[in-house]
Amino acid sequence: MNPVERALRATDRAQQRHRGPAFVVGVVKKYGDDRGGLLAALITYYGFVSLVPLLLLLSTALGFVLHGHPEAQRAVLDSALADFPIIGDQLRGNVHSVRGSGLALVVGVAGLLYGALGIAQVLQHAMAEVWNVPGVRRPGYWSRLGRSLALFGVLGGGLLLSTAAAALVGAALGGPAARVGGLLLSAVLNSLLFLACLRILTPKEVAARALLPGSLLAGPLFTVLQAFGAVLVAHQLRHATAVYGFFATVIGLLSWLYLAAQVTVYAAESNTVLARRLWPRSLLQPPLTGPDERVLADIARQEERRPEQRVDVGFEDPPPDGERPDDGERPPDGKRADDGS
Repeated sequence: MNPVERALRATDRAQQRHRGPAFVVGVVKKYGDDRGGLLAALITYYGFVSLVPLLLLLSTALGFVLHGHPEAQRAVLDSALADFPIIGDQLRGNVHSVRGSGLALVVGVAGLLYGALGIAQVLQHAMAEVWNVPGVRRPGYWSRLGRSLALFGVLGGGLLLSTAAAALVGAALGGPAARVGGLLLSAVLNSLLFLACLRILTPKEVAARALLPGSLLAGPLFTVLQAFGAVLVAHQLRHATAVYGFFATVIGLLSWLYLAAQVTVYAAESNTVLARRLWPRSLLQPPLTGPDERVLADIARQEERRPEQRVDVGFEDPPPDGERPDDGERPPDGKRADDGS
């Protein structure tokens, strides 16, 4: 054993002996085992696709509202919206000729439905992957569609509730107290909203109480992301030039969505690791720990696609002195089968 491997194995043994570091390593390892980065990228893609038609819908609605209403036109020109790159230039130059388009409305609605349903389907797939639900036990299309519609209802209600709560806090308090109170209230509401969304997205076989720890983690993190996004828009993108502002907005939006997707997946992975006690995990193999074997067995079993199919998983003791058995051969002894616990 070389000095580098000796040091790594000493670190591995140390993290396995302590609950906190072992839990963190377990979550990170589970995230990698489930290809969490790919799941987050899919969520980001459909989130961005759903936002583009949403902007088209907003601009179309703005055209209907501004047409024939000079008071509304002046209010828009005096608002912060007119200072944004590209959008502000178009409003200042064409506010008197803005028109709502029926075709743009239809295209925007169709694109929004495609992107929104896509992100809801991907989120359900991500939760099934995180909990390693076998394909044969995953819900069908119509069940997933019903869950998607329920998710939109919860998100819409949560948005209205958070907006009303922020307005009440701002009216009751002033100055720094209002900002602190608003952030705390936002963290609580985000945690509750995340818990409700997880309950809709996660397969029913997972108990609701198993979804609480990750929700308590994700709520404050989403509040931080929201505050960071608001500061970025207010101080960096608001007065940027058209070309710079366009690229900065797109890159910033994609980065923000990816961070939000990673928070979502990591929070769900934390729930799984806690519920199944999937720690300590080994950084270097062999040997595999008990949680290592359980995770690998669950990943193999989730590939069951038909009721007639059964996947059995077994593990072999590593050969001595780093030797490997010949291809196609298995040691006659030392075999142990996973019992599915």
